[in-house]
Amino acid sequence: MKQFAAGDLTRNTGDLFEAATVAPVAITKHRKPRFVVMSMERFEALTKGRGAQVALDVSDMPDDLGNLLDKGLEDHFRGR
Repeated sequence: MKQFAAGDLTRNTGDLFEAATVAPVAITKHRKPRFVVMSMERFEALTKGRGAQVALDVSDMPDDLGNLLDKGLEDHFRGR
């Protein structure tokens, strides 16, 4: 990942934006990566669908699916 020092941003803004169109760019402060600049397209691809995630409890699973899961786990841990 390409890196730019925070103190150099005003002098190298064009280079930073050009690099960020290709891949995410790290902004360093005291030689440690602190921030990332990336294209909006890449950011949207990374965050797409986050609001659609749902957490479910295994106990809410239909019995036939639960039995299949139990068998698969048992087979896995017994090396079958």
